[in-house]
Amino acid sequence: MAIVDVTVIPIGTETPSVSDYVANIQGILAGYKEEGKINYKLTPMNTIIEGELSTLFEVIQAIHEAPFSQGIQRVATNIRIDDRRDKKVKMDDKLASVEAKL
Repeated sequence: MAIVDVTVIPIGTETPSVSDYVANIQGILAGYKEEGKINYKLTPMNTIIEGELSTLFEVIQAIHEAPFSQGIQRVATNIRIDDRRDKKVKMDDKLASVEAKL
């Protein structure tokens, strides 16, 4: 299982706010979660998604395309992947490991 930190940045919006675009992306992610394909968490600066790497690439493409469907002509998407193969780790496990050491 991999964990992805992703930020989709619509460029050329009418206002500085991008919350409408973020909300649309969260709706797409909710659909993948309902299908049991991913888990995700919205943060103030990005979204963290966990799942099988091949599925995550599919999800990333879907959310990258979302602002285009809302009329945006340019989108930049930042992706960071944590793909640990020696054991199965979820995002909550990573937090719990650090919290146990505090």
